[in-house]
Amino acid sequence: MRLSYKEQESVDVLEKVVEDDLCDLVVFNDDVNTFEHVINILMKVCGHTADQAEQCSLLIHYKGKCTVKNGTFEELRPMCESILEAGITATVM
Repeated sequence: MRLSYKEQESVDVLEKVVEDDLCDLVVFNDDVNTFEHVINILMKVCGHTADQAEQCSLLIHYKGKCTVKNGTFEELRPMCESILEAGITATVM
């Protein structure tokens, strides 16, 4: 019975470590970029469908920011840099 408990504990610890490694790619609203530009960049950089990118752009506009992608820092960093190069404010959190 004690062995079973230790096995479960190991699984719980591993799941917690994996969850902690995830980050968010957040895009912020501005008064410069058009909806069309933001939508095109999200489709190109993040692989969003047109509908996904449009929904994110609306959230960015009305809420001030939107998490557009989840993943590890290593996965999200190049995406963030591409978004920044397109003149859109973004960060990995």
